[in-house]
Amino acid sequence: MLEAWGAAIPERVRFSPLAGCWYSEYGGVNNFIHLWAYKSFEERQRIRAETREKGVWPPKGSVRPITQESKLLLPAPFSPMQ
Repeated sequence: MLEAWGAAIPERVRFSPLAGCWYSEYGGVNNFIHLWAYKSFEERQRIRAETREKGVWPPKGSVRPITQESKLLLPAPFSPMQ
């Protein structure tokens, strides 16, 4: 999964910046977390639809997540992501 996603990142970041990416082999099933920055919820929806239509995201590959969870996070007032 890391190889497939790593290869797809350069094209994906053309649509919105990757703020962070982490993985863990411990604590529950192997965890893979990716954090993308968007200006608004509407921009997120538009970019997600566009990258799917163009076949950019999710990455191609035989390994797929067993479960998936999405969270919308807002930066704290002191965050440089403001």
